[in-house]
Amino acid sequence: MAADDLPSDFDVVILGTGLAESVVAAAFSRVGQRVLHLDRRSYYAANWASFTFNSLLTWIQEHQEESQPEEFQDYSSLLEEGEELIYLSNSDSASISNLQVFCFTSEEDEEEEAQSLDAQNTTEEDRGGAAEDAVNETSETESAGSKEEEAEQEVAAGEEEQQQASHTEGEEPEADQPTPAAAQSQSEPTRKKISYAQLVKEGRRFNIDLVSKLMYSRGSLVDLLIKSNVSRYAEFKNVTRILTCRQGNVEQVPCSRADVFASRQLSVVEKRKLMRFLTSCVEDTEEQLAYNGRPYVEFLRDQQLSDNLQHFLLHSIAMVTEDTPTEEGLASTRHFLRCLGRYGNTPFLFPVYGLGEIPQCFCRMCAVFGGIYCLRHSVTALLVHKDTNRCKAVIDSRGQRISCSYFVVEEGFVGADRKKVATPTRFLSRAVLITDSSVLPSDSDQQVSMVTVPPIAAGCPAVKMVELCSSTMTCMPGTYLVHLTCQSVGSAYEDLLPVVTRMFRTPESHDQEICPSVLWCMYFNMADGSGLEVEGHDLPSNVYMCSGPDGALGHEHAIKQAESIFQKILPEEDFCPPAPNPEDIIYDGENPSSSSTGEEEKDGEEEEEKDGAAEEEKHGEEEEKDGAAEEEKDGAAEEEKDGEEEEERSLQAEE
Repeated sequence: MAADDLPSDFDVVILGTGLAESVVAAAFSRVGQRVLHLDRRSYYAANWASFTFNSLLTWIQEHQEESQPEEFQDYSSLLEEGEELIYLSNSDSASISNLQVFCFTSEEDEEEEAQSLDAQNTTEEDRGGAAEDAVNETSETESAGSKEEEAEQEVAAGEEEQQQASHTEGEEPEADQPTPAAAQSQSEPTRKKISYAQLVKEGRRFNIDLVSKLMYSRGSLVDLLIKSNVSRYAEFKNVTRILTCRQGNVEQVPCSRADVFASRQLSVVEKRKLMRFLTSCVEDTEEQLAYNGRPYVEFLRDQQLSDNLQHFLLHSIAMVTEDTPTEEGLASTRHFLRCLGRYGNTPFLFPVYGLGEIPQCFCRMCAVFGGIYCLRHSVTALLVHKDTNRCKAVIDSRGQRISCSYFVVEEGFVGADRKKVATPTRFLSRAVLITDSSVLPSDSDQQVSMVTVPPIAAGCPAVKMVELCSSTMTCMPGTYLVHLTCQSVGSAYEDLLPVVTRMFRTPESHDQEICPSVLWCMYFNMADGSGLEVEGHDLPSNVYMCSGPDGALGHEHAIKQAESIFQKILPEEDFCPPAPNPEDIIYDGENPSSSSTGEEEKDGEEEEEKDGAAEEEKHGEEEEKDGAAEEEKDGAAEEEKDGEEEEERSLQAEE
């Protein structure tokens, strides 16, 4: 909608189109509130967004440019009696930091190679201190060795095909060797090298998320999508397997009953113990309560479980650390088990075209029920009544005063002096890789995998990795899109490079011939939304703040936050009630109970009229025929009688 056409009065004004803000907008619009939803960006979903490859390159360039100092305009002429101004920040650059990009794929010609190296050198400007020197040395090695690496790949192509064919799910090659056809299909992406020019040319086939999460099949987001009927705006795929990295090998985790009994990694005794444990941990027992406050790993050890089972349960099913309390570990294990089997063999779903689709689905629902949207448009200041400490109106980026009853804002637009945040501020380390094959090849090249990587050394964080195939519409055929996420210890490059070099082939890797090759990768740090306190901000009483993405695998934090804001403002209303299907909508003047029967009666009457008319016409024709026949008989009899009378007269005359 054009900014000049914006009305001047709304019930709720929302700034930012992240997941929490979009859910809030849909919830308010659904119950009849007048909603204005703005975002200064040119795209939806903020830090939850998905980008094509080309759009991501533009986003990278924007974040590497130095931000201009903000200029505050004087809006004192818009103030009414008893009001004061609170200015908002118009930049969220602090939420993304330490952005670094590397390209390891070959180029088709010298001109393209020069452009790629140019772009690569541009990305190095974001680094500082000792890390800058180290990464500069790395990038020089990469640019100098790109052609050498290409030659090595050509020499090793035949060996890779054989090694990939024997690369199995953590077992001896003889025990579970793929068929020759499967091996051939797996090695094909390696033989056909993908250049940077191809990635750019096929850029629209990529949908690269800034945040990496999955949807628990019985989680709050899936429940809300079903309840609100928003699920019809998107498509979803099952995560087909859970993997873990153990002792340098990638193995499949048996998590369902079928997986447990089909697994070749577990002995018969281990299978029985695992099934017995999973059955027993569904409900609280006195034995479990006795371990409250003690590490979960201690509880698992005392259950006489093998190291193999302890690893699977701790890192891949509960997805917790070794010092996590037992009650938290058991709660995570139960949640995992409850989500199994609802939509597939794992607890997780993933939206086709990326996670950025989900906020847009809720925005679509808001717009259907009358919400007004305006991108590249922002709110620069709030007009607050001094006595009541309530926001009476907002001033948009074009200087228009817009009255509102409530204002919901993304945290990036609020100055640090007015926010209450965790001390110190927490960050997430993120890496996005485009690779040429899967970390665990199988008969199918369309696997969606959730991979858990325990800390590889003391002091290192545990890493959650999601590997997406082309059927999710997030990458081009012949490639995989890999997301890595962990809690930040240092920069994203420092935190995640050890995992990348161990599980993938890069110029820094050693003896990783059978691993997937990284074609392109990006590292960055993102502010952890769970570090934002819910209460205690220096804001007007009717202003509510939403945080960005958090480090958890699911979406519980954002959905809980959106529901809390809605209930504080409209405690009597239902949160996101079901939207009617288009065929169920009844328009004014229609009788819902008799509309269909009335049509049927009308059709029946018309049919009867037609039948009656045909019957009358038929009877009429028969009567006409009968009448004609009768007339003919009467006429013949009359003529015969006249003839006899004439004969009598003539005889009498002769006599």
